[in-house]
Amino acid sequence: MNNKENKIDNLVKGKKVLVAGLGILGGGLATTNWFLKHGSLVTVTDLKKESELKISLNKIRPHKQKVKYTLGKHVMTDFKNNELIVVNPGMPLESPYLQVSRNSKRQIENEASLFFKFNTNPIVAVTGTRGKTTTVNWIGHILKRKNASTIIGGNSSDVPMLSFLDNLKDGQSVVLELGAWQLELVKENGPRVAVITNLYPDHLNRYGTMKAYAKSKANIFKSQGKNDYLILNKDNPWTKFFLTLKPKSQLYFTSLKKLPKSLNGLYVSGQKLFFQENNKIIKLLDIKDFRNNWGEHNLMNLLEAMLATHLYGLAWTDIKSAIKDLPQINLRQEIVYKKNGLTIINDSAGTSPDATIAALKRFSRTGVNLILLTGGTNKNLDYEDLAKTIKANLPINNLILLNGSGTRELIESLYSIHYSSSYLVLENLDDCLKGALVRLKGKNNIILFSPGCASFEKFKNEFDRGAKFNETVKKLLN
Repeated sequence: MNNKENKIDNLVKGKKVLVAGLGILGGGLATTNWFLKHGSLVTVTDLKKESELKISLNKIRPHKQKVKYTLGKHVMTDFKNNELIVVNPGMPLESPYLQVSRNSKRQIENEASLFFKFNTNPIVAVTGTRGKTTTVNWIGHILKRKNASTIIGGNSSDVPMLSFLDNLKDGQSVVLELGAWQLELVKENGPRVAVITNLYPDHLNRYGTMKAYAKSKANIFKSQGKNDYLILNKDNPWTKFFLTLKPKSQLYFTSLKKLPKSLNGLYVSGQKLFFQENNKIIKLLDIKDFRNNWGEHNLMNLLEAMLATHLYGLAWTDIKSAIKDLPQINLRQEIVYKKNGLTIINDSAGTSPDATIAALKRFSRTGVNLILLTGGTNKNLDYEDLAKTIKANLPINNLILLNGSGTRELIESLYSIHYSSSYLVLENLDDCLKGALVRLKGKNNIILFSPGCASFEKFKNEFDRGAKFNETVKKLLN
């Protein structure tokens, strides 16, 4: 047993642990199995009933310890009597159940806080509102050129952090995507390189205010030291707020315009990309082809991935070689069908209005018949800018809405700017895609599925929604 496992066992072996949220996506399962492996006495509680959790329950590893279950409900005694409470994203920290835990002086953790507590490997961690999944996967792609065993995990991955923590080898690189909820409880062992891609209104149903949302994101750098690096988006207005928190790490910036001479980082000027450090400027590459192939919105993702891997220790020559074959990320403006003058884009991971705005701006151009499928569950977000972008970029009659609480908010915003009411409001993906197909005309059609909303009223999550959309495309277009 190595020192890391000794440390883990010393802190969790024999401890009464409550896993608050088993779920069906893998994170709660990995957490449960991890604690069982290390000899904890585990209780699992979930608001879902046993029949809904069957897949996860069948995958809990057999151990001598018998797992206790409270399913279909939560009970206060579980949160009071267990020593360690591990929460999933569905439980806000203000929950009255967790207040009972605090009053009883219980330790509250989540998957990410446990990972950072025990991890000893170098980490590149990425958070933000938009672009973090693409940035994470591009960072991983670049790092794998020098370290093939690099692991990508976290928020949107199907690789839960606790599923690989124990098996990490010395020096093995780890790239993590971290959502705001995961960062809420992270307080130690900050990443070697932290990236905040940007901040836009999102998850306000959980945080209430943008400032509270930003404070949660800021935990990505609060436990960094002076030898670590923090990358911030100079063009995003919330960067000023992060700087007021006085990060201890070394600051680098990305920008789509020339950086002030006093700042270190990567920036774009014209069609060129430059690296600026300690008043020295290096021209790295021409980005004209990248812009044409990937769109303007992905340019910042490129800058952040390149800068993060360079600060991690890679030479620019290795980085430039690796970006020649960057991977397309699933459900991020992904082309899932292209034939006979029809292109279908699956942007199901676009769960905020800003994501749909970016997609509309990318695919709306002269000579293209663009049809937008959008809508879903509201997260207390403002849809006014999306409504204006739809009016400015989308041909009349080419808007199809998937019904939901967020959709109704968008409809109100469209009404307030006097947008044509000739759109369809439909209840399922089949009807939405059928409605789009009858609107094809000419030789250049794009159907863009970019919901701009959460998915929970009709789907398990945005990935389930994206998979079901792809199934619908295959079914209708064979």
